Amino acid sequence: MPIRTLPDAPPSVHILGPTVFLVALGVGMGESYMWPRLVLLFGPEIRWLFLVGVTLQAVVMLEMARYAMATGESIFFGAARVFKPLMWFFFVVAIAVYIWPGHLSAGAAAFEEITGIPWTVTAVCGLLLVGVVFSLAKVIYSLLESLLSILIGALVIGTAIVAAMVGTWGDVTSTVTGMFAIGYIPDGALTAAWFPVIVGSIAFAGPSGMQQMWYTLHLRDSGAGMGAHIPQIRGLRHAGEEEQMPARGFMFDTENPEEMKKWRGWRRWVTFDALLLFWGVTMLVTISFTVIAQAATRQTPGVKEIIANGEREAALSAMADSFASAGSSVLGVIFLGFISLIGLNATLGLFDSFSRGQADMTYHFVKGAKKMRMSHLYAAFLWGVIAFGILILLFGPADGPSGILDTLAFLSTFAMGAYCVTLLLVNNRMLPKPIRPKWWSNLIIGFGAVFYLGMLLYSLFAYGVVVG
Repeated sequence: MPIRTLPDAPPSVHILGPTVFLVALGVGMGESYMWPRLVLLFGPEIRWLFLVGVTLQAVVMLEMARYAMATGESIFFGAARVFKPLMWFFFVVAIAVYIWPGHLSAGAAAFEEITGIPWTVTAVCGLLLVGVVFSLAKVIYSLLESLLSILIGALVIGTAIVAAMVGTWGDVTSTVTGMFAIGYIPDGALTAAWFPVIVGSIAFAGPSGMQQMWYTLHLRDSGAGMGAHIPQIRGLRHAGEEEQMPARGFMFDTENPEEMKKWRGWRRWVTFDALLLFWGVTMLVTISFTVIAQAATRQTPGVKEIIANGEREAALSAMADSFASAGSSVLGVIFLGFISLIGLNATLGLFDSFSRGQADMTYHFVKGAKKMRMSHLYAAFLWGVIAFGILILLFGPADGPSGILDTLAFLSTFAMGAYCVTLLLVNNRMLPKPIRPKWWSNLIIGFGAVFYLGMLLYSLFAYGVVVG
């Protein structure tokens, strides 16, 4: 890679940054639905597995950032440098999983409960809105950061307020202590019905599937580290203003003490993001939802048995009733509004990220693609995924794309094990020795690969199933 100067690092303590994207995707159906459902069924002690999952993801985030900030390249480019078929594997997985508008459908269904407007109408309008907003944006990253920061702020503050209204100090205490009940395996967890669900929930503790990989593209577009030397992706309306994308990333002089000092500043910056903004905010939101779930067990005493008997959707109704128990049926409506917000939140981030990732791989590794601008490729994938989503919503199964969440859970866990292996290869083979990961980072990422793939294989061979 050509050598260029590493920009000065910003102050390590900051409010907004590319991690807003990961938090937005992390605070999704896992935190608002899957984990509260497990708490309703097994009690708050099951949350120690959530702690393992989200802490592992924080370390993954730091290691994903290492390559992206050192080179200005995405992790997909790094994977292609190691073994090109490895990159194409992720290209195919992205298409197989993320072209389905499952998150938006779930949010639209909650919105239908509030307004009576058919969920298909809301979902189609939501898809078109996402496309129009990103097409008109001058610099897409700046718009996305602003939108998601507002939505996440509303979600964090709103759930904390409602949790304070419906919960007790005992709920807060058991929620926090439950995170440290290391090794607790409740009766019923090691069964064909629930072990695959727990596996999927651990994968959904924070951003799941390929979302961590897409984070490297957001780092690049935010100008983090050597990403400052790469042009930003613009909306379709402003595509003509985009500079020519370089054929490769850049490297700084790792033998220069001044450059290494700036590198350590960038690592402090992203570590603050990982610990406070990602780990901290995700944990705060899940604590709020867990408190609400415990209040729901008191409000709806038989909900555990209902869920255990196969009515898993009863968890959402019970939590809506828990909201309403704070004094007004309006609060139940607010809960459904939060679920709608989460669906829109996830869709904004996922569709943007899918388009960035596919455009990045296409531009660099498909012959003739460089005749187009990156913004044009981004727009093509964005409107392609929107068109496919609309076809599914209008002509697919009446109750939405069946089995999508099951498929997502399986492929997410598989992709996460695969990206841990990819991270180890890319960071330890492609980076200069002075900026390679420490041994403990490699150990944790290696544990992640064994953890995700091991749980998946155990579920397959012990129970004959991989999704719940």
